Amino acid sequence: MKSLIEEWEYVAGSKYIIAIFIAPLIAALFFGLMFSNNQINKSPVVVIDEDHSAYSREMTAKINASQYMKVTNVFPSPMDPGTLLANEKAVAVIVLPTQLELRKLQGLSSNIGILMDNSMPSGLTGIRTAIQEIITTENMTLSMTRLALQGVDSETSKGLIAPLSLQQRMLFNPTTDFIGTMVIGFVNIVALMLTTGAAGSIAPRLRKEEKLLDSGSSPLQLLARSVPYAILTAISLLLSYGLLKQVGTLRFEAAPYLFIVPLLLYSLALSLLAMFIGYSAKDSSKVSSRMSIILYPSFLVTGIQLTPLALPTFFQVTAWPLPMNWLNRFIRGMGYRDGALTAYGLEIGALLVIIGAASLFIGLLMLREVRKVNSIAK
Repeated sequence: MKSLIEEWEYVAGSKYIIAIFIAPLIAALFFGLMFSNNQINKSPVVVIDEDHSAYSREMTAKINASQYMKVTNVFPSPMDPGTLLANEKAVAVIVLPTQLELRKLQGLSSNIGILMDNSMPSGLTGIRTAIQEIITTENMTLSMTRLALQGVDSETSKGLIAPLSLQQRMLFNPTTDFIGTMVIGFVNIVALMLTTGAAGSIAPRLRKEEKLLDSGSSPLQLLARSVPYAILTAISLLLSYGLLKQVGTLRFEAAPYLFIVPLLLYSLALSLLAMFIGYSAKDSSKVSSRMSIILYPSFLVTGIQLTPLALPTFFQVTAWPLPMNWLNRFIRGMGYRDGALTAYGLEIGALLVIIGAASLFIGLLMLREVRKVNSIAK
């Protein structure tokens, strides 16, 4: 208890307590406002109309009427798509071929081309779906018209042409919003950097002050010093998520009084893991470089920008010892899907294993240091 009180006093007098609240909140506010309107509802496209017919103009109007596309220019003759896409004023070029209307009247097929700039894939959101819907609807309309001319009623025509129809819904993040993926990931990384730097410096700081073994060889006094960092980090993250929900349209369904439980477990696991990694550092200035062991893998393999399912099995496994891997699962599960806390026993268990393993290794390191000190004293 004495060491816990001492650590609270140290934290209260340090810059950490200001940084852990201000930095994540600033990141949440800045990125939340930056990406508050990030979903692209109307991607700019260019149409090359080689047919110059009423039907080609009708097709151009249907493309422009799509909720996913906006026609910025119509060119009457073939042009190099690279030239049209070079200035990034459009992300796709749609080519309506010659004799499009004539071949339609003759009942012949035509090829409509679409060339998309995939150098920035996010700009193509919805274009493939939109153009497919337009073509499918147009094919059905033309076929049903021809069948109607032959005396077939509309219901029978629909059953012959499209006996199956597909209805789809996007769940939990229907607008593919960056707030719930990349932005919240940045906020988590900022908090991780501050917490690991502070918690990882505890042992080197105490050793420099010759206080590390003042309370004996029991690791409990040292482990208790991680509690202030865990509590402050958890509260800071909860406030940051609330700010993202207010200014960044974050879809977060979990109740704060429930989600604080996984946040506390995550923060404690992170603090203890950082304490273990930084334990043997000669002084606090050497700790930050060691924390890259946690920082870089947490950013790359825990599902901040890329789903872990897209990674090879080896990299998915390497994410298991990282507390952020399990925090991201809680965010996606409880936060976005409104799952019950009891449904995440695996994630809770994983964080408890990390807490237990880090505590054990810290105890072993302390025991080794006590033996070393005693051997020198003799």
